[in-house]
Amino acid sequence: MGMDDRGDDGGSFVAVRRISQGLDRTNTCHAPSDEVVAGSTAWLGRSLSCVCVQRKAGDSRPSFDLTPAQEDCLQRLQNRLDIAYDGSIPEHQEALRALWKAAFPEEELRDLISEQWKEMGWQGKDPSTDFRGGGFISLENLLYLARNFPKSFQDLLQKQEGERAMWEYPFAVAGVNITFMLIQMLDLEAVKPRTFVGATFLKFLSENESAFDLLYCITFKLMDHKWLAMHASYMDFNAVMKSTRRQLERELLQDNVTRLEDLPSYSLLTR
Repeated sequence: MGMDDRGDDGGSFVAVRRISQGLDRTNTCHAPSDEVVAGSTAWLGRSLSCVCVQRKAGDSRPSFDLTPAQEDCLQRLQNRLDIAYDGSIPEHQEALRALWKAAFPEEELRDLISEQWKEMGWQGKDPSTDFRGGGFISLENLLYLARNFPKSFQDLLQKQEGERAMWEYPFAVAGVNITFMLIQMLDLEAVKPRTFVGATFLKFLSENESAFDLLYCITFKLMDHKWLAMHASYMDFNAVMKSTRRQLERELLQDNVTRLEDLPSYSLLTR
C-alpha cells in the first residue's frame, strides 16, 4: 500500500512531496530597517547565542539574524537538501548498497532494482522512487542511523520492541517521511529561521555539523515509542507523526537543553 495524501485524519501516511532542486530562499526574512516594527535582542534558551529578532509589518513570524558561522552551517545543510537521489551516480549506488548491507548483512542483494527491497519497507523494487520525497539526504539519514546506532537501527527495522500492530508502518518509507517532516519543522528551506525551534536547532548545528542526522535518529526512535504508546496501526501514522513533532518542539525549547544529547528522547537511542 502506498503513501497517499488523505488529509489530517484517517490518512495512512503524511504526503511525501518532492523537494525542488532549487529551494526558494529569496523570502522576506532580510527585512530592511524601515520595515522592522519590532527589533530586540533575545536569548533563546540557556547558552544560545544572541540573535536579533525582527518582525516585518504585516508578518506575524519573527526573523532571526545568524552569525556568519551559523549561516555557513545552514548553507552546507541546505546544499545537502538540494541533492536529489540519482541512481546513475556511483556514490549514490554505493550508499544504497551500504544501506542494504547494514540492514541485512547475511543476505546478498541481487540487484539495485530488486523485490528484496520490500523486506526493508520500500514500496516497490526500486527505492529511488521513494527517495524522491526526501532526496539523497534521506538515504544519508538512514545510513547515519545504521552506522552510529546499529542496535536502534535493527530494532526499528525488525520491529523488535514492544507489542506490535498487525499492520505496521514500513520502516524505510517512514524514514523518508521523518526526513521530510524535520525539514518542514525546522523551516530549513528559508534563508534564516522564522521560528524559535528553527533558531534553536541552528545553534546545535553550528556546534555539531551532524546535528540534523542525529536529530533524525532521535526522531525515528521517538516516533516508534509514540507508535507503541498509542497502540497505533498503519492508518494512524499521521497522528503519530504529529504527536512526535509536538514533543520534539517542546523538548528543543526546554531551558536545560544545550545540545541534542540533552533531549529527553535521546535516551531512547541505543548503540
